[in-house]
Amino acid sequence: MVIEMRCLKRWWVDGFVIWPFIFIESKRFSRILRHEQIHLKQMNELLVIPFYVLYVLNFIINLIRYRFNIRMSYYNIIFEREAYRGQYIKDYLQKRELFAWVKLLL
Repeated sequence: MVIEMRCLKRWWVDGFVIWPFIFIESKRFSRILRHEQIHLKQMNELLVIPFYVLYVLNFIINLIRYRFNIRMSYYNIIFEREAYRGQYIKDYLQKRELFAWVKLLL
């Protein structure tokens, strides 16, 4: 379910997912919607809770790897890397392989 929230810009985000809901600034932004839909697929693959655990662990590891550079740590989370790559491809969700984010671990 997609929920439009015009106040997200105040929090410096365009969208986010809290399973099973997608919160986005505007439904007009198909790129952002696609990005969040990729996260929803990732969550479904990992049965939600493990997704959040891996997400936070990967962020913490990246903080150490990138010397506490929050921006670099965020953009290099494996789930974000897949979502940012796939958000510009219109049919990505249809062609996406199961556990596609695992390839980014290598």
